[in-house]
Amino acid sequence: MALRVAPKASRNAVTGLADEPGGGRAIKVSVTAAPEGGKANTAVIKLLAKEWGLAKSALAITAGETGRRKTVEIAADADRVQPKLAAWLAKLTGERNV
Repeated sequence: MALRVAPKASRNAVTGLADEPGGGRAIKVSVTAAPEGGKANTAVIKLLAKEWGLAKSALAITAGETGRRKTVEIAADADRVQPKLAAWLAKLTGERNV
């Protein structure tokens, strides 16, 4: 999943979706942690694990560790996780079917 992260924000939150250059969308994430020593990345993993009801160990940043645009990989049973994420995304966007 593509993310656009804003470190040093006023609160930890998933704030919506952002259009990406060249097409596609990214999940906008704000974290209070500074982007120093991996603190913001750790905060992103913690926030998404809580939002998605997954173990932190099931999530990994696979691209963009030092940038604002990141890619997160989910290491979990797709049949179990996919419906949960689809429902979460629909709630985030206010759509019935995403």
